[in-house]
Amino acid sequence: MSYEIEKSEQEWREQLGATRFQVLRQGGTERAWTGALLDEKRQGVYRCGACGAELFRSDAKFDSGSGWPSFWEAVRPEAVELIEDRSLGMVRTEAKCARCGSHLGHVFDDGYGTPTGLRFCMNSASLDFADDTAPEA
Repeated sequence: MSYEIEKSEQEWREQLGATRFQVLRQGGTERAWTGALLDEKRQGVYRCGACGAELFRSDAKFDSGSGWPSFWEAVRPEAVELIEDRSLGMVRTEAKCARCGSHLGHVFDDGYGTPTGLRFCMNSASLDFADDTAPEA
């Protein structure tokens, strides 16, 4: 797939740093219960940590008990690309930023996410949070 934002591996590596590069560009996963955004409760928007695209709103976030920030829907269906993932000997659905192709996490259709039944388990390292109440600079 062709994305709106495309950079070389070296450009992404320099922009993101080691941890974010490993998650966003190499499909890595941060350890459960370690992400900075897991317990985020403020109202705001979650953006792609690579390109800044708006992906999720805080009103769709819920505590799934999984150890990763979880959402029941994306801000718009076309904001997140869903791809079948057969790695690690299982079938899952990978979530990628539709704007730059960065790995965000996985989506599970297991009924936990109310009202859609979807559970978008995202890596904190793949997201940036913007507080709706923060004064603009």
